[in-house]
This record gives sequence, structure tokens and C-alpha cells, in this order.
Amino acid sequence: MRELLVIGIGAGDPDQVTIQAVKAMNRADVFFVIGKGDEKQDLVDLRMGILDEHMRGTYRVVDITDPPRDRTPSDYQGVVDDWHDRRAAVFEAEFAAVDGVGAILVWGDPSLYDSTLRIVERVLARGVVDFDYSVIPGVTSVQSLAAQHRIVLNRIGRPVHITTGRRLREGLPDGVDDAVVMLDADCTFTQVPGEDAEIWWGAYLGTEDEVLISGNLRQVEDEIVRVRAELRERKGWIMDTYLIRR
Repeated sequence: MRELLVIGIGAGDPDQVTIQAVKAMNRADVFFVIGKGDEKQDLVDLRMGILDEHMRGTYRVVDITDPPRDRTPSDYQGVVDDWHDRRAAVFEAEFAAVDGVGAILVWGDPSLYDSTLRIVERVLARGVVDFDYSVIPGVTSVQSLAAQHRIVLNRIGRPVHITTGRRLREGLPDGVDDAVVMLDADCTFTQVPGEDAEIWWGAYLGTEDEVLISGNLRQVEDEIVRVRAELRERKGWIMDTYLIRR
């Protein structure tokens, strides 16, 4: 493989794929599609739908099974580091077997809570295969959330904080009243104190299964917890994001 294209494809809507991304996709000979088990087959199907929508020539798809990892570790950093090493070994073998231009389609944008670029750098650092790579930006779930709720993420002259549910449990930094939260499997918004906080929540953003809820946090938090559990039970997986404003 002489070149790898890491392409942001938005939050799921094929219309969110940029013209730059479409041009890059049509340069690729091979697409590496990372599967995460039968429960998340929808994510693979969405990627294939984007390829069907935008590809004009012939191409090949290589399925990569994502190595499992502990989702509730005591040593989070160590577990993720080990997982990245195992991912790099899998990617290296697949990259070495390809001639031409390869591509990886990344949900949202590769710069935000995605490990693809770290894995690519690890593959190159191992020194077994060598290639150039380029990054094509995409629409993030954060942007999609703001657009669907028709909101501005920050107040005038104020910062907006992007974090995870794991870090939200520790509280927001001093001076930050607006936070976008991703990767929150435990509905940590229920632990945010105060009666006046507001929330704008969205699940499966950019897809036909999209669900939106917003309002005073104390008034809608139970509804979000219930709806989120029902959606996850029905589909076997969930991707959600929210803005919380105190």
C-alpha cells in the first residue's frame, strides 16, 4: 500500500459527506471496514451505504475484526494502550497485503474521540510497512447535534468544553458552563447538580433512527435515561451526544 486515506464521513447521513471526502473515496482501491460484532452490524451497513451512494468506480472492501477490550477497566489508560497495540498489529497485516491506495472511513471527524490516527502512527512506528497518509475532515456528531437542535454551542464570548461521561463525573472546570459530552454510557448528566441546568441530547445523529430530546435537565433527565435504555435494547448499541448548560 503506497497511500492511506483517513476519511471523515460525518455522523451517518450520506449527504453530510463532503465533496473533498467523495473525491478522496473515489481515489481508493481498497476500503478497510472495521467491524465490532453482530450487534453493531448497522455501523458497517451505514458505511457500505455511503460507498454505494458516492463511489463511481470499482473498489474492494477488506473486513477487519476489531480486537475486544475491557469496557469497565480499573486501569483505563493501560487497557486502551494494550488495545491500540493489538489493533496496530491487525492493521499492519491488512495494510501489507494491499497494493495501491487504501482508505478508512471514520465516523464524524478523525480528530475527535477516534483512535484511527493513533493506530496509523503505531503501525508506521513498528517499521514493517511504510506509506504516506492523508486526513480528510468530516462533520462531527457535535456539529450535527447543534444543527438538529438549532443551537449555538457557546454563549457570546464564552468557552465550550468537550469531554466524556467518564470525566464529567469529576465535574466541569471552573469557568466552564457549557459542555458537550460524548461516550457517556452511564447517563452522567443525572449527576450534574442544579435546578436550572439545560440539556440538548441526540442519539443516532444523522441517521433515520435519530432521536432528539431537550429541555430543563431535571425535567427531562428521566425521559432521556428511559429512552436511551429502550433504544439500546432494541438496536444492541447506541451512539449519543449532548450539550449540557448550567
